[in-house]
Order: sequence, then C-alpha cells, then structure tokens
Amino acid sequence: MDIKRRHFLISSALYPLAANAQPAARIGTALIGAGGRGSYLLGTIIEQSNARVAALCDIKPDRLDKAASTAAADKPKTYSDWRKVLDDKDVEAVFIATPPYLHSEMAIAALQAGKHVYCEKPIGVTPEQVRNLVAAAKASSRVFVPGQQLRSMKSLQTAVQKIHDGVIGDVMMIDAQRHAPQDLPHDGTSAEWYFDISKSGGYLVEQSVHNLDLCNWVLGSHPTRAAGFGAILRYKNDPPGRTIFDCGTLSFDYPQSLKMSFTQNVFHPRGLPLGGQYIHVYGTKGAVDLMSNEATMYPISGEGQPTALSSKADDQQSANTIAFYAAITNGTKPPADIIIGATAALTAILGNEAMLKARVVNWSDLGVDL
Repeated sequence: MDIKRRHFLISSALYPLAANAQPAARIGTALIGAGGRGSYLLGTIIEQSNARVAALCDIKPDRLDKAASTAAADKPKTYSDWRKVLDDKDVEAVFIATPPYLHSEMAIAALQAGKHVYCEKPIGVTPEQVRNLVAAAKASSRVFVPGQQLRSMKSLQTAVQKIHDGVIGDVMMIDAQRHAPQDLPHDGTSAEWYFDISKSGGYLVEQSVHNLDLCNWVLGSHPTRAAGFGAILRYKNDPPGRTIFDCGTLSFDYPQSLKMSFTQNVFHPRGLPLGGQYIHVYGTKGAVDLMSNEATMYPISGEGQPTALSSKADDQQSANTIAFYAAITNGTKPPADIIIGATAALTAILGNEAMLKARVVNWSDLGVDL
C-alpha cells in the first residue's frame, strides 16, 4: 500500500546516524518516573547487559528510594527535578514513565539535550503535544522509541505479516474491545492524575492506544475519521471531579472504506465470555482472533479447522527495551518509532474527540502532518 511505503520511507530516515553513534560499553540510562510502569521498565533496563542505570528521578521520595534499591548495583544518582537529569553528562539515554500529559515536554527536552529517548505511551494527549514531539524527533539524530511494545512482540509480527500476505484474503473490517471489570483504584497513586482527562486522556488514550495501534498495524494505515459516544454510567462523579468516561463506543473509517468498531468499558464482569481484550480481523477468506494465544484463523466458509498463525510463547516481554538499545548500539530500526507512536496517539485522540463532541471528527481536523 502507498501508505505503508510512505511510512517506511519516513521512519527509516529517522535513524541514519544511529549506526555511527559511539556509545559507552554500557549505556548510561536514566529513568524519569518510578511509579508502577516506571518500576517495570527499570526491571527491563537492569536486564540489559549493555545498559547501566546512571540516574533515577521521581518527585516522591519513597518511590525514588525503592527504585534506587532495585538498581543499587549500578549506584545511580537520584533526582527530584527531571531537568537535572538532562544536565547529567553520564546520562546517554532516558526512559520517560511519568503521567501522559508530561511525556511530550520531557521527551522534547531530552532529545534537545542530546539524549536517546524511550517515551511511554501515549506520546501526547493533545494534537499539539504530538505535533511538537514529532518535529523534535525528526530534527534529532538521537533514537526515539515509543512504548508501543506490541510492535516488538514476535507473535504479533508473525500474525500481522501473514494477514498482510493474504492468509484471510482482503481485510474488510475489525471488531475490537478493551474491557475491564472495574475502574482503576480510586485510592491509588495514579488517581492523583488519571481521572483528569487533561492529564491522562482517559482510558481510550492512556490504555487503548495499544489496541488501536495494533488495528492500525493490521490495516496498514490510520483512520480518516471517527464517530462515537462516551459516557460515565457506573462511576458518576466517582471519584469526585472525574472527567474521563467509563465507557464508550466508536466507529472508525479507514482508507478504501475499511471499517473498525471499538468499545471500551470498566464494568465487564469477570468470567463473562469475551472479556478483557480482543481484536477480530475479518477478511474475504476468513477471520483472525488476533489477541488469542495463537492468533487463531477461522475459514469464512466454515470448512476446515481453525489454524494458529503464531504463538505468544515466542514473545519476550522486554522486547521493546531490547529494540531501543539495539537501535542505539547497532543502528537497527526499532519496530516502533516516532511515526508509529504519533499515529497511535492521534488515533486515540481522534476517537476521544469524537466521543467528547458526539459527532464525526476527521483526521485532518487534528492538524498534525506526519
């Protein structure tokens, strides 16, 4: 497809200098944001033989102390001000795992300070944030990898490639959902920012950006428009001042009239069939349950047995971190780059805007040129 070729050409151009970089034997790495997600990423950093935890940053002393204990073997410096991390000459690479509304600002500053950047998803919660970060990444010779880690999973790489090769014929439609049995904990540390849509973007932007990115990957494009409705039905003003939806239904149009429907809620009872997450990809020859353990393909005629396209047993949970360091040391193009991160974030933002405005919103309305 022309869109896929355009993406390849653009994103490939972002890494021409990485192969010429001369990093230290162990890449001095900083983590900004040592909460739940940051703690997980810290573990993946420590696993890498070519990485060294040079610095840690968090505004909460208890989280900073815990992270420092976890990385004690590397004797990292600790900071409460993220800007001081960027001034640290021992830091060559930065992982950003703060609340989403801070991602773009921090990533831009890190790139401009000459650091390689791994930025958790979403890379921004507004079109402006995404636009500014795309510009900064394109202007930098440093490596930028977004936390769209599904792109690094071998099982999905294999299954998506088989779909692109025609195993289910021409793709026509995707039906997907991301459901959960309850809200995020109202007394957890994330509650300080998560239920404010200006800080998290809501469930669609902060969580479903993974699922939507996978749909984009399968379809080889991004949607041209979206329509949908969101609501707060179970958790009305709970917690007080809440501005994010607890459910929503969306319809996305893609080039060549391809369709994608998506629902999200936080009141799907445990044990109810088809719970959690799924992505069903429908083609002219069959359909694929893409997020099942073996990405199972079902013939449309009903004849023949379901066929496994891949296995999650092949996946490595730290694959995206491994890809980040490989891009720094070897110049290898990572499975997820700034264009993929931006497209994923904008797809989620597009859906959110459609729900907020209760009308059709066009991709062009976002005003971001990729």
